[in-house]
Amino acid sequence: MYFTGIIIAVMTFLTIGIWHPIVIKTEYYWGTRPWILYLLVGICCCVAALFIANIYLSSFLGVFGASALWGIGELFSQKKRVEKGWFPKNPNRK
Repeated sequence: MYFTGIIIAVMTFLTIGIWHPIVIKTEYYWGTRPWILYLLVGICCCVAALFIANIYLSSFLGVFGASALWGIGELFSQKKRVEKGWFPKNPNRK
């Protein structure tokens, strides 16, 4: 039996699951300003995935990078969700 696909699926699921609270906490503490950091991390991870022969590490970096890039849009969507009152606004941040 080959478990490569299942292992990559679990890594993908966990990576996407980890990014959800990262986006929420980023918007809460710093707003949308760190979007450029998400862009740099996403590009670096995706490029690194192209040069790594290990299927697991390459897959993880590709998914992590794509999730970081997707997180840029989610960061701005989270800002709108906070403005609608769906998530708490940080009272210490202006």
